[in-house]
This record gives sequence, C-alpha cells and structure tokens, in this order.
Amino acid sequence: MIRIIGIAAGAFFTLSVLWAFVTGAYTAITEPAPETAEHAFHKHPRELHLQSDGPFGTWNLQQLQRGYQVYKEVCSACHSLKFVAMRDLEQLGYSEAEVKAEAASWTVPGVDPDTGEATTRSGEPTDYFPSPYPNEVAAAAANNNAVPPDLSLMTKARHDGSAYVYSLLTGFQEQPEKLLEEFPQAKTPAGLHYNPYFANLNLAMAPPLTMDGQVTYADGTEATIDQMAQDVAAFLTWTAEPSLPKRKQTGWPVLGFLLFATILAYLAKQQIWARVKPDKNRQDD
Repeated sequence: MIRIIGIAAGAFFTLSVLWAFVTGAYTAITEPAPETAEHAFHKHPRELHLQSDGPFGTWNLQQLQRGYQVYKEVCSACHSLKFVAMRDLEQLGYSEAEVKAEAASWTVPGVDPDTGEATTRSGEPTDYFPSPYPNEVAAAAANNNAVPPDLSLMTKARHDGSAYVYSLLTGFQEQPEKLLEEFPQAKTPAGLHYNPYFANLNLAMAPPLTMDGQVTYADGTEATIDQMAQDVAAFLTWTAEPSLPKRKQTGWPVLGFLLFATILAYLAKQQIWARVKPDKNRQDD
C-alpha cells in the first residue's frame, strides 16, 4: 500500500512539473513579454583589440604603464584595487627603485606604533593598493548611494570584460530622443548618467574621462579619451589575470606533448597488435 501511495505521489508531482512547463512555454510563445528600454537600447561592447588577445598574445608593457597611470590619476579616486600588490608593478617593466618610489607616492592605512591608533603612512612595495574610502557607508554616501566596485577582477567578472570596460568609459552620452519617445518612463533619473553599454542604461558613475589630455603620458602618446580608455582596459586585463601570457606559453608545449603522446600510443598499439591475426574460420557460438 505504501509503495502505491509513493508511486502515486511521484506521478502527481511529475505531472504537476510537466503541466507547469507546458503552460509556461505556451504563455511565453503566445504572450511575449513587452519590450523594455533596456532590451531595446542596450548595446553589446565595442570591439577592442589588445596585444594580449589570441593564443599567442603578450603584454604591451608600455600600454600597461599608461593604463596604470590612468587608473592612478583618474580611477583611483573612486575605485579600489585591493587584490593587487604594489610590488606587482615590476611585472609592468618598472625597476625595483621605481616600484619603491611609486609605492611611496600612495598613502595607505597604518597604525601608530606608540599609541596603537589608526593613522596613515607612505606605501611600501608589500602593500596592496588602498581603498579611497574608509568603508562602504562612506563610499555610498559619496556616490549617490552606489558603492564603486573594486576593479581588480572587473574584466573577469563581466562578459567581454576588456571590451566592456573600454565601451563603458567611452559610452556616456545624452539619451536618444527615440528612447524617450518610445519609453518616456525610462528617462534617466537625476543623479544618474545614461550609458547604453551598462545593463540598465543608467549608472551612478559620472563620466571619468571627460576630455583629451586629461592625463599626460610619460611616453608622449596622445592621451585622447579613446586612448585612455583602451589603456586602462588593458591594465585591468592585467590585474585580473597577470599570468595570462605565461599560461598561453605553457599551454602550447603541453598540447604538443599530448599530441606526441597520442601518436606514440597509437604506434605502440599498432606494433603490439601487428602479429595478432584474426581467425577467419572462427565461428561465434
């Protein structure tokens, strides 16, 4: 009796799930959801070609240094880089002395050795890049109740991460008149900024790159808004995965070895079974 009740209960739940699926699919086909402004006007990231792209990609150290300069002089006012140590800058081509000098230019939290009270001090190569705010409450209060995200892994956390960062930085604009005509309720609220590359089209971050020449590059590269956006996107690609080229360089020998091992195994199999001839007169029972 218990077995019959169990089978009946299982059949009931199975049929309920199947019925819900069928009715849901029918509703989705016959009554599609109304189009929203986000669906109609959201854009996919623009194309961005970096030297690190592709199976043989490598870092463009000059571009990474320029991107770090953009982060330091522009982005660090709001965004942290808490998973990156200052000593890692040596990977960008800086010497040990340059890394020490660069670290000393940052102010990081510290502790007074005499009183034990919280204080600040000059950074050291072993320090991680500091947050511009003491806590999330202060960060939200300074940014229209939106906490600026940490940028260490941003290009890994977003689809088409490098291109997304580049597109977002260069995508701030006025709302299209067509959008306001079709979706008047989607007008950008006060304090927010329209950007078609952002998921819901409006974000609290104001355009960080506002004019050409906002940063003066040490290598003489012309610092247009587009160039600065590309450079900082390349830099954040490095912060998210600094071992990217090394991983690619390691992958090719591994693939070569696996291919060689596969061929060797096949030849060994052929050699071992070469003397074994099938018995044509053998009949299966």
